[in-house]
Amino acid sequence: MGKIIAIANQKGGVGKTTTCINLAASLAHLGKRVLVVDADPQANASSGLGIDIKKMTSTVYECLIDDISPQDAICKTDIENLSVMPSHIDLVGAEIEMLELEDREKRMRHVLQPIKADYDFILIDCSPSLGIITVNCLTAADSVIIPVQCEYFALEGIGKLLNTIKIIKGKLNVNLAIEGFLLTMYDVRLRYANQVANEVKSHFQDMVFNTQIQRNVKLSEASSYGQPVILYDPESKGAQNHIDLATELINKSKS
Repeated sequence: MGKIIAIANQKGGVGKTTTCINLAASLAHLGKRVLVVDADPQANASSGLGIDIKKMTSTVYECLIDDISPQDAICKTDIENLSVMPSHIDLVGAEIEMLELEDREKRMRHVLQPIKADYDFILIDCSPSLGIITVNCLTAADSVIIPVQCEYFALEGIGKLLNTIKIIKGKLNVNLAIEGFLLTMYDVRLRYANQVANEVKSHFQDMVFNTQIQRNVKLSEASSYGQPVILYDPESKGAQNHIDLATELINKSKS
């Protein structure tokens, strides 16, 4: 049975989508069957994996609102073992449309449960908000990866996310766990980056991944070319960091 992991942080610009794309590609490279579910209306995870959104007739929106089969919305990517359920700007409207639907907080769970066994990992790229779509993603997930950028105010807003997770765990998804906090955009040369890293580790201790995603220009370049960094520049620090993260996640999931 596969594992569903939501990648969430309502603070924008923390490397959430970059993490999702490159962790997914790295897991696939290591032989795991992976599905990326793009639950962000900006659809950056979709385009970052080479999906042309304009050509899509079925997306995560149609699965949530129109009850179409998830298989009809899943596309293959250029990486073996890696597929994506793309997003669309229409997902913005889903926030309002879902208010009228029965079991509105569990729509994503109903979409993903029938296909969970087809994959080793399903990674959900959540939108940078704590609206009904993100609540759906957390209700569907087994665990959450929380990217934390090594910048000032890094811990700002995390309390709100942790409170949301606590509420969902209490009311909608009793088994929801925190997979780990992931330090992103880490520049070892900067004193404040090291201070933030130490602060996160002292707060969350063994819940912090050993792997840190270092600041790397190749990660940004790769996304603009619609490729994960492991295809764009497999020798780069960004590619190696994400392979290390994927290996750590696989080992963690075994234990």
